[in-house]
Amino acid sequence: MSAYAAAALIVIDVQKAIDAAYHAKHGPRNNPDAEQKIAALLALWRGAGRPIVHVRHDSTTPTSAYRPGQEGHEFKPEVAPLAGETVVAKTTNCAFIGTDLERRLRTAGVHALVITGVATNHSVETTVRIAAALGFDVTLAEDACFTFAQPDFAGRLRTAEEVHAMSLANLDKEYCAVVSSAAVLAD
Repeated sequence: MSAYAAAALIVIDVQKAIDAAYHAKHGPRNNPDAEQKIAALLALWRGAGRPIVHVRHDSTTPTSAYRPGQEGHEFKPEVAPLAGETVVAKTTNCAFIGTDLERRLRTAGVHALVITGVATNHSVETTVRIAAALGFDVTLAEDACFTFAQPDFAGRLRTAEEVHAMSLANLDKEYCAVVSSAAVLAD
């Protein structure tokens, strides 16, 4: 039996707004094929009838591309939920804060999560940390999430790869197991 057979797949904030909103502000992203990796995980989960949760950021900022009613608010088509799949709307940087995600997972008897999405060092990292604090067994598919270049605290521009790697280093073994999507798909 797969180590992930009872895990819920969590897809965080893979919405159309992410590319324009972050690229214009921060620069290039890493893992350019992350959406395809997420799609492969979705196909496996769907085929096996495993639980899937799509998390959508519903910004309350009037000018945000993530605000409901904006084109950017829509899920990217390659990872969009199918009819009947769970969608959890959030307004903060964490899928658990101000949502019913924990209740939904506990009610379904889910104790393990495989997390994917964007941005690695924002909503993904925050959600992983809170999930671990709540007692979930968390796996993070490192190539099925991505982030963007941004300046560090001292103002030095860090590449998306550097930002991503530090976020993974912060999480691995302390809050989750960081693995490749291929490792999840092969199990």
